[in-house]
Amino acid sequence: MSKKSKVYISYLRSKSAKTNKAAKIRRLFDLAGFADFLELNELTAVKLHVGEDGNDAYVQPTLVREVVERIRQAGAQPFLTDTNTLYSGSRHDAVKHLQTVLKHGFGSEVTGAPFVVADGLHGNNYRYVDVNLERFKQVAIAGDIIDAGSMIVVSHFKGHEMAGFGGAIKNLAMGCAPAIGKKAQHDLCFKVKQEGCVSCGACLSVCPQHAISFDETHKAHIDEKLCIGCGECLTVCPKKTIQIDWATEIEPFLERMVEYAYGAVANKKEKVGYLTLLVDVTPLCDCVPWSDAPIVADIGFLASLDPVAIDQAAFDLVKAAEGIANSALKESLPAGQDKFLHLHNYVDGTKALAYAEKIGMGSREYELIEC
Repeated sequence: MSKKSKVYISYLRSKSAKTNKAAKIRRLFDLAGFADFLELNELTAVKLHVGEDGNDAYVQPTLVREVVERIRQAGAQPFLTDTNTLYSGSRHDAVKHLQTVLKHGFGSEVTGAPFVVADGLHGNNYRYVDVNLERFKQVAIAGDIIDAGSMIVVSHFKGHEMAGFGGAIKNLAMGCAPAIGKKAQHDLCFKVKQEGCVSCGACLSVCPQHAISFDETHKAHIDEKLCIGCGECLTVCPKKTIQIDWATEIEPFLERMVEYAYGAVANKKEKVGYLTLLVDVTPLCDCVPWSDAPIVADIGFLASLDPVAIDQAAFDLVKAAEGIANSALKESLPAGQDKFLHLHNYVDGTKALAYAEKIGMGSREYELIEC
């Protein structure tokens, strides 16, 4: 029987300054023992997601500052970081990325730390890490992630069109990989169901490779030779006519994602801490340039040294909550039903957790400790 990992939770109810959100972050940081693995003058990455321009569900910069200050108090040198996106958008290169960082309030005057785009100007700052797993022998990880001595992974837990949900593992996998690594994880073949296409052009506007065009029937067509599998067209299609073979392609995708997460922390054994915020649990990732209504009421903040356990706990807490009617759920799902499977019924995101446990990233068995 596997040993239960500790996952600390602070629910959002507050009645004094001692229990406000900032105080909760500080307490979780301390109880989870993050300071214990930080070393004097060590460069410590705070891995987060600043949100696509137009999205507003990302982690609040003022809460990130509490993490930064705790790291500095422990004697280490914190910096905020993420990598550029595979799809076209407001974070496709380092210049656009940093403009979005400032627009969303993640400048050092608010957070107390500089922001470093970990894979460089055009995503070319990366190195290969040996993992020797089923899908990959090596994975490409951003150079500045590798060079950081330790890392605190701050995640906003939410739904995701292809992964089911996104938390710490997805934050590591996609967020620590350069474009070439993101492409390797996706490696999917998208097609357009011609009978459902309304020729709106939404897919054309977001494709970074110009792989989509209208054919002679004025229906969208994807050139498989040009497509890099980023999935942005899938996200923006209003009629959901862009598809993959969900039965055969999703499980390998989840395993590729997990193996990248494994590689992202391979050189930081016992030097990574995880904070996950269960607030504004939206149906889609913060990569989309909008934020839909939350699907459950705000729950609280989690902290752990185990990425598998913290994701499992976050998933279980959302499942145990009552779904909000008139959200993307369309009905008030009762406590105990899988909200993410209801939203994205072609993908069971818990399979990623099972695979992560299998390859030794952590344990799905956890002890939830209220603080």
